[in-house]
Amino acid sequence: MQSAADSGLADVAYGLFEILLNRELQARGKRLVALVERGEDFREEIGELLAGFSADYPELAGALAEELGGADAIHALLQAGEGIVPTKTSRIYWIVQDAPGFVPGGEDDERGGKWLIFADRDHADALWKSVRDATAEGRLGISARVSTVKPNPDARDERIVIYVHTADWEDEDDVMRVRDVLRELGVEQRIGYKRNIETYHGEYSEKGKKVTFYSA
Repeated sequence: MQSAADSGLADVAYGLFEILLNRELQARGKRLVALVERGEDFREEIGELLAGFSADYPELAGALAEELGGADAIHALLQAGEGIVPTKTSRIYWIVQDAPGFVPGGEDDERGGKWLIFADRDHADALWKSVRDATAEGRLGISARVSTVKPNPDARDERIVIYVHTADWEDEDDVMRVRDVLRELGVEQRIGYKRNIETYHGEYSEKGKKVTFYSA
């Protein structure tokens, strides 16, 4: 019987593998979500990446193989929505979509911020797809991410949350431009925008402290 620790390692392995798979497919001019949504077979690419993954991360690859199996099993998991659809994803906490040309972890990250959108699970998948595709098209901010149904000990809300990131909280024109696009996508309720700097200082966790910088 597999322990919780082993299962946790397998989830870490799966999360890393999916990131690498996304990057490899992009390098080949393909997009993982598009392959899944079209129902295409990409087991060959998964198998090729698994071989390299096993060489580079043998412990993680072993946990992944023991928990999930090989390329066929991972392909089936992805086709079922794991890592693609928020309410069908239970192995990773977040699904991420970056805008074209965005490189995470830049030195100006503290200048960034994000719009926060809370959605009931019945509506979250469709809303995320709209936000995800608009981000991939370069119509929104630098990146977007959505929480999943994997139980998160840090979560304070049972709803799905979508973060829509912008590069510079001081660039109010760009921040509000992104807000206007979100309205076009159906986000008509008032939402808040928070700066990354408050996140880094741990101020989100202080009960009763207002840290919303913009609200619209």
